[in-house]
Amino acid sequence: MNIENINNQYGYEDYDYLEEVILETLRHEQALGAIYSIIFVNESCIKELNRDYRGKDAVTDVISFAFEDNGNELPDGIRMLGDIYICIPRMKEQAKNYGHSEKRELSFLVVHGLLHLLGYDHMSLEEEKVMFGLQEEILAKLGILR
Repeated sequence: MNIENINNQYGYEDYDYLEEVILETLRHEQALGAIYSIIFVNESCIKELNRDYRGKDAVTDVISFAFEDNGNELPDGIRMLGDIYICIPRMKEQAKNYGHSEKRELSFLVVHGLLHLLGYDHMSLEEEKVMFGLQEEILAKLGILR
């Protein structure tokens, strides 16, 4: 596992710590043999994705496209998880609005996106409790707090 899984279309440079965040999330979920991509994008790109794939014509912070939902499997137990798109301007705005660091916000969005790729969701209150609890547990273990 290395940081080359990130496609930095936006040009954001402060993310070296994400390798540890990604590794801890995959280790926690016993998914170390996984293929995934994280793509940093701008507002217009994520708005277009949100509109075209979710029917919501608005900027969002993160969108995940899980390949396993389509039954894609690779040999030797390797999991092809999918793609995570993160809107860097929205991430920066949220960090400021929530009063915490960009590191905290970007780490949260990466964990959130990976958990979606691993099959978690937050459509119901019960699902939300499980998923958001896992996010906080993983980030706390890494010392990335609010």
